[in-house]
Amino acid sequence: MDETSPKLGRQSLLTFSGLDGAGKSTQIELLRGRLRARGLETTVVWVRGGYTPIFSRLKGLARRAGGRHVPPPGPGERRSEAFGRPWLRRAWLVAALLDLMWLLAVRVRILRGRGRIVLCDRYLVDTLIDLRLNFPMEPVERWWLWRAVERLAPRSDAAFVLLVPVAESERRSDLKGEPFRDSREVLSARLAHYRALAPRSHCTILDGSQPAAEIAATIAAAIGLPPSNDDAHQSAA
Repeated sequence: MDETSPKLGRQSLLTFSGLDGAGKSTQIELLRGRLRARGLETTVVWVRGGYTPIFSRLKGLARRAGGRHVPPPGPGERRSEAFGRPWLRRAWLVAALLDLMWLLAVRVRILRGRGRIVLCDRYLVDTLIDLRLNFPMEPVERWWLWRAVERLAPRSDAAFVLLVPVAESERRSDLKGEPFRDSREVLSARLAHYRALAPRSHCTILDGSQPAAEIAATIAAAIGLPPSNDDAHQSAA
């Protein structure tokens, strides 16, 4: 079957945001399976300013070229010292935003133009929270470059924010062996930002503590996909 639902076109953009360990990747893969079963092509794009695949490769090259002069990945004293220099901090932010602009304004639009459904693992709301927490000294939200990114980024056809309690996020991150898990204080701040920004960003908040099949059924219903056999089994249980 190759028909799309009334709410889901062949150029749809669906975004998944939220705390680490809340189930974003799981839901993206479950949705990809549903769409694949309907003959629909999808592409998953990782969207997080400063951490995109291209930007991460550039940072790796810079570390190899700069040797000990460039701080290693992850939080630490050397990284804090480096970003304590205003020129370096602002140069990093400008580069990250330009990379994000290319990713969203060019690559995502090209993918949609080719008839693919784009599933974004994180989106602008996640980057905005990162900027607020990691660079509170820089009013990036008022920069013309950030506003340009917001204007040029395609608007999602459906946006979901998956949230879990802080303790559950910690537990799941530890199970996955996350090397740079946020502290409890930072996770609590992220959770508060997500709850405040989700309505403004037209995102649907989902309880990531619920069974994955139930969340998947909710997402499918929100974008107009018919129930699957798995949903029927879940309801019967």
